[in-house]
Amino acid sequence: MEYILSAQSRPSPGGQGACIFCDFVVAPPSAYREKLVLLVQERALVVMNRYPFAASHVLVAPRRHVGDLTELDDAEYAAVTTLLRETIARVRKATNAQGLNVGFNLGKAAGAGIAEHVHGHVVPRWVGDVNFMPVIADVRAMPEYLEDSWRRLVPLFADLPGQHPDSV
Repeated sequence: MEYILSAQSRPSPGGQGACIFCDFVVAPPSAYREKLVLLVQERALVVMNRYPFAASHVLVAPRRHVGDLTELDDAEYAAVTTLLRETIARVRKATNAQGLNVGFNLGKAAGAGIAEHVHGHVVPRWVGDVNFMPVIADVRAMPEYLEDSWRRLVPLFADLPGQHPDSV
C-alpha cells in the first residue's frame, strides 16, 4: 500500500501506472539509499525488495521497461544475467545463506507482483526458515531491518561498474 499511495512513483512508458524499476533508473545516486538501490549499470540494476520474503532479498532488472525476458535484446539479456550471477555471489557472501531461491515470475498468473517490468529475485535461505505465516496470516517476521541489510550489501557491489549510492 505504501508504494501505491506514493506520490513519487513514476508512470511507466505507455501510461500503465507507476513503475518502481523505471523510477530507480532515473533516480540520482543521492536517492539510492532511500530507494534501497544497490547498483545501476548501463543496462541493468539491482535493488533490495522493500517487501522481502527473507532478509537481503534483492531484485535484478533490466533498465528498459519490458515485461518478459524474451523482449530483451542480446546485450540487455547478457547484462541482466551477468548482474544476476554477480548478485548471487554477493548475497551469499553477505548472508552466509545455506541456499538461495533465484528466479523470475513471468506474468501475473506466475506470481509477478510487477509483471510490466521483468525482474529476477535472489532470496537467501536457511534450513528451517520456511513457515506458513505469510500464507495464512499475511505476516512476515524479518530478522533484520531493510536499512541494515542495505548497509551490509552495498559495499559488496562497489567493485562492479555502474552508478553507486552517494553515501554508505
